[in-house]
Parts: sequence; C-alpha cells; structure tokens
Amino acid sequence: MFTGIIEHLGTIESLAVKGSDARLTVRAPDVAPSLAIAKSVAVNGCCLTVVALDAARFSADLSAETLRCTSFAQLPPGARVNLELPLAAGKEFGGHFVQGHVDGVGRVARIVPQGENWALALEVPPEIARYVALKGSIAVDGISLTVADWRSGIAEIAVIPFTYANTNLKDRKPGDPVNLEADMIAKHIERILAARRERPSSRLTLERLISEGF
Repeated sequence: MFTGIIEHLGTIESLAVKGSDARLTVRAPDVAPSLAIAKSVAVNGCCLTVVALDAARFSADLSAETLRCTSFAQLPPGARVNLELPLAAGKEFGGHFVQGHVDGVGRVARIVPQGENWALALEVPPEIARYVALKGSIAVDGISLTVADWRSGIAEIAVIPFTYANTNLKDRKPGDPVNLEADMIAKHIERILAARRERPSSRLTLERLISEGF
C-alpha cells in the first residue's frame, strides 16, 4: 500500500525485453539502501518487486500485463521516474490509498503555469473515466492528485509548486504518457453495486415471513 506522496526520484537505466516480459533497472542511490531483494517499491505508481540490487540501483521484472497497462515501454533511458516506498506502520498518511495497481495509461493534454501553480490537463481513457469524480483522487505516475474539473474525458488538476518541483511532472509535455490508477474506493463501490444487480431475486420477502408466522 502506498499514499501517492513522492519523496524520491530515480532514473531509468535500461529496459531489457525478454520475450513478452522485461527487466527494468532504475538508478536510485537515495532509495536503493532502503530496499532489499523481494521487497516492493512503487515506480511511477506501479508496485514492483526488487529482484536485483546494489548500492545505487535496483531491478524489477515486468510481466506482459504490466507492460501492457503501463507506460514503461514508452520511456527512454534517462527518463526520471517517481519512487515511493510502501507505507510503514506509524508513518503519516498524507495522500490517498494507492495500491500500485496501474489501471491504464493517460496522456498529458497540457501543462502550463497558472499563477504560482501549474494547470495539468489529462486525457483519461474510457476504462478509467468511469471512476473519475470531481474533487476525487487519482494517482498520476504514482502522485496523489485531486481532480479540480472533469469534462469530456479530460481531468483538470491544479499542481502546487512543491509537487511540480519534486516529481517528474516537471519533465512532462503534451502527448506524454502517464500511468493512471483510479481511486480504489470507487472501484469497490462499482463492484458492490454490480453484485447487487447480478443477484437473483429471492422469493423470500418480509410479507411472506409474516404470513408464515415468523
């Protein structure tokens, strides 16, 4: 579990494709000493398992499904990535619940200065759009952000200067891909409502129970 509060940046060293899978290596001298083999780390919002490690870098294996649902295959060596360690017991919870299960890839429509802040507009694919709500949360490359406006598949987000300066948003330009994870609460609510609709109607009613003497 993560919070979407980015504290570190890393740099992609390589993406070695092996058949339908790949191995991603990230240079991250600030984070590597805190990692261990088989431990988790969120890279651009995607929860990955460390399979190789030294003092300055770590590697993680990407399945075909991960490559399909994320932007990793589109990022060149040298691209900066947001890094977050899993939420530890007793640690302050500052963003929103981020599972590290990327739902799909969006695109930057624009990112421009707006007073002291930055205005970010994202093209959200239909399979994620149904979970987006005005003033709701969304993880963008692992960053916990709030939707300020929502219309016609475009999410408008106000980015404060600190977030812009300390994440890879400062590298983004129109057309760039970003990993998106919808709010997990919205997804659970959808599943509960779907289960209720799928449930077959029962003959057992309150009126029948009363008539039977219960």
